[in-house]
Amino acid sequence: MSRKLLLVILFLDIILTLNSVASQNNGKYYYQNAVYREDIKSVQLYREGNELSNPVFELGSDVKLVLKFDDLTDDVKQYSYTIIHCDANWNESFIRQNEYISGFTDNPVTDYAMSFNTTVKFVNYQLRIPNEECSPKYSGNYALVVFEDNNRENLVLIQRFFVVEPLVRIEGLVKKATFDPYNGDNQEVDFKIHTEKLRLLNPREDIQVVLMQNRRWDNAILDLKPNYIRENMLDYDYNKENVFPGGNEFRYFDVRTTKYTGENVQEIKFFRPVYHATLFPDAIRSNKKYFSYKEMNGNFVVESQDRVTDYDTECDYIFVHFFLPLESRLVGGTVNVFGALTGWNANKTNEMKWNFVTAGYELSLLLKQGYYNYQYVYVPEGAKKADSVNLEGTHFVTENEYQIFAYYHDLASRYDRLVGFLTLNSIIK
Repeated sequence: MSRKLLLVILFLDIILTLNSVASQNNGKYYYQNAVYREDIKSVQLYREGNELSNPVFELGSDVKLVLKFDDLTDDVKQYSYTIIHCDANWNESFIRQNEYISGFTDNPVTDYAMSFNTTVKFVNYQLRIPNEECSPKYSGNYALVVFEDNNRENLVLIQRFFVVEPLVRIEGLVKKATFDPYNGDNQEVDFKIHTEKLRLLNPREDIQVVLMQNRRWDNAILDLKPNYIRENMLDYDYNKENVFPGGNEFRYFDVRTTKYTGENVQEIKFFRPVYHATLFPDAIRSNKKYFSYKEMNGNFVVESQDRVTDYDTECDYIFVHFFLPLESRLVGGTVNVFGALTGWNANKTNEMKWNFVTAGYELSLLLKQGYYNYQYVYVPEGAKKADSVNLEGTHFVTENEYQIFAYYHDLASRYDRLVGFLTLNSIIK
């Protein structure tokens, strides 16, 4: 083997090693929500006491985040975790870990329990953060990274969370889009940021804003600049730049028990060794009238209607079968089941397959007992954004939740500080 070829192989090995820790963006480590193993299921990260909450807490508060996940290998593993501070674009910050962490950088996941009386055996792992061993000292974006055998390259999962130091006040509203060529079905998010506590030398650059709909990252608006700058106030009152499709309410199904069929479940049967729940065939909603009902904006909760004492270890796993009939196969892209149940990602793990015999798209997902929201999305080949409008329809009266994050970085800062956060609801009178 020539020396030149050996150097090329070594270089490729280095690149593959770096990419195993996190995806790269212009040479920087980029962290996103991801699960790296098929046996890891039911990943949740939320504020303790509210499964449906966003993983956000104020710096120095008593609030804790709870991470839960199941390992279906039925074998206790030596899992560890660390937290990585990131900039507003989720690239790793150029500050040392021991500077922004109080405690130890790497810690074992010691809270685990075996499943009990379930057909699918698993180990449930839990972690609460901040804790005595690891607590963030700076505000900003953080990636919670779980890995195995004290090897950070042996990745298990990554989950994003946020630490806020409330130095600005955000106020805003959601309304029907002012300028809307798409039949009046879009929602506009106007807001103001009050900056009395900050010294802004360059307001258009010192403050960076991220605007999200229902916690989705694929269609988040990342590059908004203030439309008007007034004394101690930045105004983001746009007509087009801050607009989202209203979309439709999420579909839902109930698999909290295996003893009878829940909402939108056609049948549930046991085929050794696992229960199977077949949902009623769905229908395209793009040409249908809007129907209002209460849902969870794409989230899910792990629950059981059976006599159990611990949802985490006694809720069973069920194969849930989805079916979306269509007149013909869609070309140039994929159809995916989308929502928190798929980690808000559209990839091979939730891509539906076309069945020529039944004339429709099919998918089976192994899910824990609970109550789930979901949608069908179309993802054009090579696109990063999932499109729900063509399959689900869109209406300006749809109830959506919006998140606004405000980051501060001036010339003296060495990292992006998260100085404001606001959640808005789109219920339009």
